[in-house]
Amino acid sequence: MIIEKALIVDPIEGEFTGDVEFDKKIINVKKYDCTPKLLLMPGFVDTHTHGYMGIDCMTATDKDFNIWGNKVLSNGVTYLLPTTVSHSFEVLNNVTQNFSNATHPSLLGLHFEGPFLNKKKAGAQNKAYIQSFNDALPQLKNVKILSFAPELPNSKDLLEKLRKNNIVPSIGHSNANYDIFKEFINLGVNRVTHFPNALTTLHHREIGIVGGVFLHKPYVEIIADFVHSSPEFLKLVYQTLGAKKIILITDSISATGLGDGIYTLGNLLVKVKDNIARLEDGTLAGSTLKFIDGLKKFKKATNCSLKELSWVSSSNALKNLKIDTGRIKIGYDAKFVLLNQDLNIIDTVV
Repeated sequence: MIIEKALIVDPIEGEFTGDVEFDKKIINVKKYDCTPKLLLMPGFVDTHTHGYMGIDCMTATDKDFNIWGNKVLSNGVTYLLPTTVSHSFEVLNNVTQNFSNATHPSLLGLHFEGPFLNKKKAGAQNKAYIQSFNDALPQLKNVKILSFAPELPNSKDLLEKLRKNNIVPSIGHSNANYDIFKEFINLGVNRVTHFPNALTTLHHREIGIVGGVFLHKPYVEIIADFVHSSPEFLKLVYQTLGAKKIILITDSISATGLGDGIYTLGNLLVKVKDNIARLEDGTLAGSTLKFIDGLKKFKKATNCSLKELSWVSSSNALKNLKIDTGRIKIGYDAKFVLLNQDLNIIDTVV
């Protein structure tokens, strides 16, 4: 197949016009001057998503995971990491088993958000299942990322276990002070979960995790829905950290795409009103954000370039996971998104 007269955006080579020939892999990229008919970008990567259109990661069957992979293609997502919430090891093991039986080509792995989190920063995590690490772990098959609170007992031992299993550690739902955050950054942790939500905030005498992020510049997940963070905060993060350190996520729940109503996240009740998901006490409970909408809002808030947009939507997440893909280049996987000039999706190729 050939896509002709496209404005092609590669995260390394930048923007150029031409044709792309592909099968399962990209066979040829022909560069030439032309008036482009469409925009071609690397497929989007959502590394933090709890559910979509009635499917919940915690209860999904292998068939559900395959359906999930199909459904998010309409949002440009070609690499998907379904994300758990804190629960019993038995339930988490069931998730990994069902996921391992799924076959959709967009399913990249799992993100375990917890259960090794801080109850003081639980957010929409069920405190009944939050715990400190005590040498035992759920099954880690296909787990690519694990979010944890570094101030909890035995967190250094947990970090060592994650390294041995090639799992990316991410600081999240944490009440750590700056010194603890810095210690784990120095130990090699280089990712922060849904920044700046459920983290210690910036104060001029104790800069906490938020201040530590601005100082040390790890990768940060960002929910660009204008609810979890204002447009001004997104612009601040973009200008302070730079586009190469931002990973757009949805943090979407099963209510996404279904409208207002009562839903669940794990086994907590969630009320969605005006497309904003909250627990009964008003705590934000994930989002109903679709990836393409988050991408548009990030572009609106920051006025970033298309090359930078390819970083925050694709290549940063893959680089953080040490996966060499996500380029419009000969030999790379044919996973990309076709859009018009308004960033509306025309088609997604997997």
